Amino acid sequence: MSFYYFAYGSNMLPARLVARCPSAQVFGRAAAPGWRVEFWKHGRDGSGKATLIEDTATQVPGVLYRIEDGDLAALDRAEGAGFGYDRLDDLAIDAAGTALRVASYVASHPEPDLLPFDWYLALVVAGAEQAGLGADHIAALRRHDWQVDAFLARAGRQEGLRALTAHGWADAAAVLQGQAG
Repeated sequence: MSFYYFAYGSNMLPARLVARCPSAQVFGRAAAPGWRVEFWKHGRDGSGKATLIEDTATQVPGVLYRIEDGDLAALDRAEGAGFGYDRLDDLAIDAAGTALRVASYVASHPEPDLLPFDWYLALVVAGAEQAGLGADHIAALRRHDWQVDAFLARAGRQEGLRALTAHGWADAAAVLQGQAG
């Protein structure tokens, strides 16, 4: 058995999600109406991570994946389900005109004053570009404020940079500046 998962943050980049859930396969583009994306989830590293925030005036584009049930526990661990993120199992999305109810994650306690690290925001931008989520969305992501991660040996940073490299990007700065990957 399998389930559908809507990614709107760093997991939009396939190498990032497949490293966490080997069975993950891109199913296509999708959008979550009634939500917007913010970087208001407090990460274990103290930075802001992507989360959905209810907003009836907009929708969030993202990537829809099909994942085998056996990878759900790994996805929950990677996302911190119960420890900063809550898993929604019935998020309403639009996948090319088809209404679906899917799994996704939202911050348990959003914190508006957080900033993402440069490498994390680069993962989100690269995933949006790879999926072809639209120039306006990608430009808005690139305009978002971010902070430099001064801890170069951080495991999450190293994992993120490997995912960028797997998709042909030189580094986080190249993604954020819009240089071809």
